[in-house]
Amino acid sequence: MVYYIADCHFFHGALNVKMDQRGFAGPEEMNEYMIKKWNDKVTASDTVIVIGDLSLGKAPETNEVLSRLKGKLGLIVGNHDKYLSSPEFDASRFEWIDKYREITDSQRQVVLCHYPIPFYNGQYRLRHNGDPKTYMLYGHVHETRDEVLLQKFIQQIRDTSYTPIHSEHESKIPCNMINCFCKRSDYEPLSLNEWIKLDNLNRE
Repeated sequence: MVYYIADCHFFHGALNVKMDQRGFAGPEEMNEYMIKKWNDKVTASDTVIVIGDLSLGKAPETNEVLSRLKGKLGLIVGNHDKYLSSPEFDASRFEWIDKYREITDSQRQVVLCHYPIPFYNGQYRLRHNGDPKTYMLYGHVHETRDEVLLQKFIQQIRDTSYTPIHSEHESKIPCNMINCFCKRSDYEPLSLNEWIKLDNLNRE
């Protein structure tokens, strides 16, 4: 199984009282909770793709956390992943590290970037029944005003009509972007189907 999660921010204690208001007593409690939620879900044979901002800790601290997390790992680089530039960081824990990547998951294309891309590759591709062939998974904006503005823009895109090539009938522009912010899933990595279900619930 492939799971996704964004913006864990291990060791970023300020997020407990600012911005995210995660509510943990401190970074140690937050780290232990996130590690438990991860390991309760993920097995050694699973893959977890971190969509940026895994850790605000120094390289040795981040190495230690990574050694405790189950599964095979891929990383989309975020703006806070500063440990990557340290000679003390052991990058071998990741099977790959990239700033942008497109993968196939259960016959669907997944566009991965830490920063949201409203006009992503494959956006217009739909199955005959209208289901999307492509999803764009992102992080970075947490649940800030930027995410609020982005959701308004996504809805504006979805409300916009266009006439597809080889068709005489108008359709609405598809836009299937999902914010994989860890707090939304109670810090649990989720599969693509689980993120889709959670995203639909958040829109109701």
